[in-house]
Amino acid sequence: MIDLHTHTTASDGQYSPHDLVQKVSEKNISVLAITDHDTCDGLKEGAEACRKFGLTFVPGIELNIERPNCEFHLLGLGLQTISKSLNEVIEFLQTSRINRNLEMIKRMNDAGVEVTFGQIQEEFPGQIVGRPHFAAWLEKHGVVKHRQQAFDKYLARGRPWYVDRTGINLDEAIVAIKESGGLPVVAHPMSLYLSWSKIEPVMQDFKERGIVGMECFHPGARVTECLRLEELAKKLGLFVTAGSDFHGEKVRADRKPGHCCGDKKIDDRFWNEQLYPALIQNYGSWKPEF
Repeated sequence: MIDLHTHTTASDGQYSPHDLVQKVSEKNISVLAITDHDTCDGLKEGAEACRKFGLTFVPGIELNIERPNCEFHLLGLGLQTISKSLNEVIEFLQTSRINRNLEMIKRMNDAGVEVTFGQIQEEFPGQIVGRPHFAAWLEKHGVVKHRQQAFDKYLARGRPWYVDRTGINLDEAIVAIKESGGLPVVAHPMSLYLSWSKIEPVMQDFKERGIVGMECFHPGARVTECLRLEELAKKLGLFVTAGSDFHGEKVRADRKPGHCCGDKKIDDRFWNEQLYPALIQNYGSWKPEF
């Protein structure tokens, strides 16, 4: 089994990079990508843990891309270093994330919930705070019964404390990933909220701008949708990837490492069929600079 989309405490995951690697190694996953939101902070620890537990490590990142009326995330897989351009993208996105968090705090305060951003940060030291941390704080302090209720009532898109994220320009993100030795891949394409008649020309445009792959298999999509995305990717000459988008049982209990749509296992055909051997062809002596 493999998994090319996971998160750690470096962004909004439940487990540290070391603990995530240990956990997935116990589930017979042999190839793992860590793709934290807008940060590479967990990659060094993840690489060391993968060597310790005998996994093939694919260093990655997940960037928030500016596009209206949807959620557009771009994976960078197989990063070899953190280029100057990627550092600039990360700095921009992290600043934007802080501004978003401050607006969410203001909305919570206006609704009578007394908390400061500093107080939430104190409970999650060393982590990039996002909505899952807000949800955890709300559960701990009795505002909601459980974290999912926090999203359902307050933090999900369209709810009173939700604030849109500011993303980076797609072309800048593609350049930053490629200058870092990585491969830009559209994450969970169904989150673009495109009709089937529109998704093909959009993906064709993305390819012409430098996208090389699509995450066709993801637990947030139906099996039939994933198979259709796979057909489209192959038609356009894009690489097909698959990932669990695992954050941890306390964050997203419906997602399991090494599993995607319909709870299907992500088998090694996603590794062997296409470009993945090129990502790690010199893995034994490969030392990415993190």
